Amino acid sequence: MRITSTSCICPVLVCLCFVQRCYGAAHHGSIKVTRNQTKHIEGETEVHHRPKRGWVWNQFFVLEEHMGPDPQYVGKLHSNSDKGDGSVKYILTGEGAGTIFIIDDTTGDIHSTKSLDREQKTHYVLHAQAIDRRTNKPLEPESEFIIKVQDINDNAPKFTDGPYIVTVPEMSEMGTSVLQVTATDADDPTYGNSARVVYSILQGQPYFSVDPKTGVIRTALHNMDREAREHYSVVIQAKDMAGQVGGLSGSTTVNITLTDVNDNPPRFPQKHYQLYVPESAQVGSAVGKIKANDADTGSNADMKYTIINGDGSGVFSITTDKETREGILSLKKPLNYEKKKSYTLNIEGANTHLDFRFSHLGPFKDVTMLKVIVGDVDEPPLFTMPSYIMEVYENAKIGTPVGTVTAHDPDAANSLVRYFIDHNTEEDRYFTIDASTGTIKTAKIFDREETPWYNITVAASEIDNPGLVSHVPVVVRILDVNDNPPELARDYDVVVCENTKPGQVIQTITATDKDNSANGARFHFSLDEGLSLNPNFTLRNNEDNTASILTRRRRYSRTTQDIYYLPVLISDGGVPPLSSSSTLTIRVCACERDGRVRTCHAEAFLSSAGLSTGALIAILLCIVILLAIVVLFITLRRSKKEPLIISEEDVRENVVTYDDEGGGEEDTEAFDITALRNPSAAEELKYRRDVRPEVKPLSRHHPSSSLDSIDVQEFIKQRLAEADLDPSVPPYDSLQTYAYEGHRSEAGSISSLDSATTHSDQDYNYLGDWGPEFKKLAELYGEIEPERTT
Repeated sequence: MRITSTSCICPVLVCLCFVQRCYGAAHHGSIKVTRNQTKHIEGETEVHHRPKRGWVWNQFFVLEEHMGPDPQYVGKLHSNSDKGDGSVKYILTGEGAGTIFIIDDTTGDIHSTKSLDREQKTHYVLHAQAIDRRTNKPLEPESEFIIKVQDINDNAPKFTDGPYIVTVPEMSEMGTSVLQVTATDADDPTYGNSARVVYSILQGQPYFSVDPKTGVIRTALHNMDREAREHYSVVIQAKDMAGQVGGLSGSTTVNITLTDVNDNPPRFPQKHYQLYVPESAQVGSAVGKIKANDADTGSNADMKYTIINGDGSGVFSITTDKETREGILSLKKPLNYEKKKSYTLNIEGANTHLDFRFSHLGPFKDVTMLKVIVGDVDEPPLFTMPSYIMEVYENAKIGTPVGTVTAHDPDAANSLVRYFIDHNTEEDRYFTIDASTGTIKTAKIFDREETPWYNITVAASEIDNPGLVSHVPVVVRILDVNDNPPELARDYDVVVCENTKPGQVIQTITATDKDNSANGARFHFSLDEGLSLNPNFTLRNNEDNTASILTRRRRYSRTTQDIYYLPVLISDGGVPPLSSSSTLTIRVCACERDGRVRTCHAEAFLSSAGLSTGALIAILLCIVILLAIVVLFITLRRSKKEPLIISEEDVRENVVTYDDEGGGEEDTEAFDITALRNPSAAEELKYRRDVRPEVKPLSRHHPSSSLDSIDVQEFIKQRLAEADLDPSVPPYDSLQTYAYEGHRSEAGSISSLDSATTHSDQDYNYLGDWGPEFKKLAELYGEIEPERTT
């Protein structure tokens, strides 16, 4: 079979098709020959016949994007067996057969019915076969062939990642790479120049350039300055067909920003500045600002300000504000217009981050001169001292001078000053001050022992300007005067033993004085000289502000005298000296041999009665024994009154308690059940509980006529007689209760308590006569009765 293709009909592609056909025939094996071979019989040599030419095979091509009115002719299938009489039928199968590609089954012509897009599918694999139209037998073996979609330039290059944003440092060298852009073309890169892209720059010259093959963008100028221009918009074009006329193109935008480098030194706008600062400015406060300009940004514009020299370097200091990059001038010492009216400062501003590549553009610092003019301010009066300490004796008369404060006007006018005391506290009212001289005087009489110090505040103002006021603290110390006599340090409890010896120290005393040590530190102790010599005790001054009390007798008796009084005279060492008299109380006590006090007042009372310690102990012991006997006697008396028999059922007051359920209705040991029966079911006699009565049960529905007329009173009397004659009851009084409710039902009671016999001996045949209401009960007991009888 021979296949011919007329895909080169277009005059423009005649040469290309010719080259393609030759190239396909030479390299792609487009001619396929099927030889007819006969297998040799085993043992015979192979017989070679002249090969019969089968398929003549070429690769098919079809142009994409065909827009003609008629189907596009692809090629022709032809078999050598086809004699042109229509006996051969051509069949086409595979991808797109019958839909995209159709074949004339008689002539073998193949056409394309649709417009194809190579970018969606590059080729189609089909199968061709020639069969006999009459017998439907294949004339040729089925062969596979490919229809390739031939590319045309129908896709423009595209930048998939654009637009681009990129930065490059300023002052970069020419040719510094900025960015590489890439455009893609959906056409076939292996066929023609449809996908061969060339880059060019449409906007951004002469600052930047682009490599036409690689798309690398580079700087095109030397020393591009960010401070001159910071942002650039560059338009890059990509064109296929190697940039030839008729090619398709696409473009993208690249936004390039120059980043800052430290290539600009700081500069002060002026070389001389002048600043006015009033002399009233507070120390530590900001008095002015200064700034050097730097065209750079960020850390490249950071700078530090310093005062390098000048006569005001010790009075002023400068710091840098990191946010505004300003130099803040502050005051280190107070200003005084009367002493110095101006200062000159040399201030330097220098970058803190240097780039040594641009050091040739420096120096990266600048200096300016600042003149500070001190302004005159009407200041308040100035005291000669920051604080005053004054002294005055206590008990001084009112109006006694304490001291003087002095203030003056520091201004050139030297105005007169007026003084007064700030009466903010109660202490300020103890003093007065002369408004003209500043002399402070007492306004009350002071007591050092009450308040030794006073703190007041004195104010001074100018007469011409009362609003300007200054203050100064004044401390007044109250000096001591010996105006308090000494006293005993405490109330002493002095004890002397009966068996003491003469000259023995029984107490050491000391004194206190409210005055300070200068007027009361030395104390002198003595006995009152106006009294006669004390025969019992004496006093010894120890010369160390203490005194000792000594005995003058060998023994002391509490029976004779148990308390002694000793007056003591105490004087201080002040000028003039003061003294006071105090009386010591001395008690006589009984002591052990080692000097420990045994007793004082209580034992003295017993001794006066003539009782010794042993006698007292004997008396107490007797009292305890008597109390024990009384308690024992009372206990025995109470025990004799207890009853001999302790029981819940008392002999005199017996209430029979039925709190035992026992073993059922046949158990007669728990309680006497006949006590609860009504008179209609009562027996003539009450038998013993331990003996089963031989009496026939009375029929419930045939009550005895003799019992119907029995009165309740007679029934109770009968029961009382039975209880008296019953030998089974206890030999003491008992209480029996009869709860009789009468007989209103014609059927009588159905309770087992109504019978004197046991449950198994009763006859329940009468239940059948009670009517339909008791039918079920009669059936139950009627069935059970024979079993119980058995």
